Amino acid sequence: MTAPVRVERTGDVVVWTIDNPEQRNPISDEATIEALESAVHAADRDHSIRVAILTGAGTAFSAGGNVKHMRDKAGMFAGTPAQLRQGYRHGIQRIPKALYHCEIPTIAAVNGPAIGAGCDLALMCDMRIAATTATFAESFVRLGLIPGDGGAWLLPRAVGMARASQLAFTGAAIDAATALEWGMVNEVVEPDRLLDTAHRLAAEIAVNPPHALRMTKRLLREGQQQSLETLLELSAAMQAVTHHTADHDEAVAAVLERRAPRFTGD
Repeated sequence: MTAPVRVERTGDVVVWTIDNPEQRNPISDEATIEALESAVHAADRDHSIRVAILTGAGTAFSAGGNVKHMRDKAGMFAGTPAQLRQGYRHGIQRIPKALYHCEIPTIAAVNGPAIGAGCDLALMCDMRIAATTATFAESFVRLGLIPGDGGAWLLPRAVGMARASQLAFTGAAIDAATALEWGMVNEVVEPDRLLDTAHRLAAEIAVNPPHALRMTKRLLREGQQQSLETLLELSAAMQAVTHHTADHDEAVAAVLERRAPRFTGD
């Protein structure tokens, strides 16, 4: 049986590929949830990994929930209201929690439609590169549902409240060019350049000291919800740690000696 998520390593960059193209890469089944969560946790523990790229196999990024399972009240869509609530909390909601707390920078390489929870999955990453074939739809309302995986928190942070409201209330899809205009994605490229572009961005990030990268990401996350005073205190504590890393000493030496640095993660 094919693993629901392929994990491939290239140097200090890991690529996570949702690998169920026949069903357009849904993420609502337990196997995929477990695989994504495990992949994130494994990357967090491995300090030789500096950046992760998330993409989908085939022509779709992710169709989100399995609509046939919704129809049949099967899988995570089975049970009483109380059971469904627990199913969401202990099922698909593990994905946004894992990606939110993922210590390394993440890039979504959106190769095609990102629909419903698939749209939210792209938003769970720190950066997004979209192929010209990509579309994005916060389409839950069209199925008589609400964003059950954190989309109401993620979407306004990506495009602002007015545009998030438009997307969530209409359920309409936008193309890659509109997503770029609205600030949802960082760059739009032709499909055959998508992974190369994602890898190029990953390489630009990965050349930097890994401890500083991980702590910078944590500060950006905390800055979304903490007061300035609290963030300054956390920044001071983290900065004290970075000053005592070998990579900081190497960076300073490289600047003074006018050469490229060689970071080791120490």
